Amino acid sequence: MLKVVSPYNQQLIKELPLIGKEHVEKQLQTAYALFQNQSKWLPAYQRIEILEKTAEIMSGKIEELTKIAAEEGGKPYVDSKVEVLRAINGVKLAAEHIAQLKGEQIPMGITKASENRMAFVSREPIGVVVSVSAFNHPLNLTIHQTVTAIAAGCPVIIKPASTTPLSCLNFIEILKQAGLPEGWCQASICDREAATYLVTDKRVNYFSFIGSAAVGWKLKSQLSPGTRCALEHGGVAPVIVEKDADLAELIPSLLKGGFYHAGQVCVSVQRVFVHESIYETVAYQLADLAKKLVVGNPLDEKTEVGPLITPSEVTRVEEWVNEAIAKGTKVLCGGKRISETCFEPTVLLNPPLDAKVSTHEIFGPVVCIYSYKDREKAIEIANSLDVHFQAAVFTKNIDIALDTVKKLNATAVMVNDHTAFRVDWMPFGGRDSSGIGMGGIPYSMHEMTREKLMVIKSKVL
Repeated sequence: MLKVVSPYNQQLIKELPLIGKEHVEKQLQTAYALFQNQSKWLPAYQRIEILEKTAEIMSGKIEELTKIAAEEGGKPYVDSKVEVLRAINGVKLAAEHIAQLKGEQIPMGITKASENRMAFVSREPIGVVVSVSAFNHPLNLTIHQTVTAIAAGCPVIIKPASTTPLSCLNFIEILKQAGLPEGWCQASICDREAATYLVTDKRVNYFSFIGSAAVGWKLKSQLSPGTRCALEHGGVAPVIVEKDADLAELIPSLLKGGFYHAGQVCVSVQRVFVHESIYETVAYQLADLAKKLVVGNPLDEKTEVGPLITPSEVTRVEEWVNEAIAKGTKVLCGGKRISETCFEPTVLLNPPLDAKVSTHEIFGPVVCIYSYKDREKAIEIANSLDVHFQAAVFTKNIDIALDTVKKLNATAVMVNDHTAFRVDWMPFGGRDSSGIGMGGIPYSMHEMTREKLMVIKSKVL
């Protein structure tokens, strides 16, 4: 049995049965049979109707969905409600973009060999989609990894994070209420062995993964030949702050980007490189605001920072911070665990570049401030790690902003905004060790289709 517990107080929420390889095999058979029998495919208009009805049902359950996500995931109630609203919008986006899954005419007759021909490319579902999800956005990530497949016309099997499966299971029931036929979206609550069997099966045409790099890259190496994939791992998000930055906008932005969901976000603000003329001002102002953040029960609407997902994560963050302190790092605020499940919002000043807080994704409520004199050197340090996801630059100088955007190694660079900014219709994903493929509702839908070329030969053309 899988025990789902509250990350805040470790109280049992629910027990769920774990399925093994035999049950996973049945899920694969169901999904594959649906895809192989084209008479069972869902026409575009039906997919649109189902997703529109899904969004309508969700809109009537905002409070329920919010509490489920907050209780199992630990994200504060206010932020969990934002996640639910995003999820509803994501379903609407997918429905709207079904009409954009289209091909094009390929020119013929421009050489002697191609005369008397007409050619068209169409897009069709790629096949069975298997998704492995993460805990930090239990509802919205489920949307991104299931609704995109359904919108593209693909049967999908999703394995939610073992710590946060309830939002996923609840959403699948909503899909069924909205009219999605049986078998088109299945949840696989299974152990690692069964999950590996699921992911690596040759009947899987597309694999979507959100989680740790070690697991993601290992699974990619085991995929069946021809299985396409998208992997979304973490980053160590850098921010470049020039001396002309607007502090009134900068400080609250860094606060939100660094401590949102206790820093458990793959693009959370972590390494902030600030020009030496203002770095102490930035660091101390950020620390002053961080000290005032309300840490506690995610179901309390006053809570701004909730728990880490497991007590072991609190211990890990504590060890990394203590390592930085032992190497001479100055702690401006926080630096200690509050309880078994919560850690103080922490601001560190100039930690060594070889400390874990400087080289690894913290995934906790810790922000590091570094001073620089030469922006080029700061960018070099920002780019020096293997992980590259989202980054940011704060400046009023458009030339410096554009130059920094060009030189930062990242899939997205925010100008005068924090690194964790995202809307669900924009491209989103890591590069290099941070991942492969591109997420975002319309981008995932596109990746879950494949092209088919039809060439017509006729004497009358």
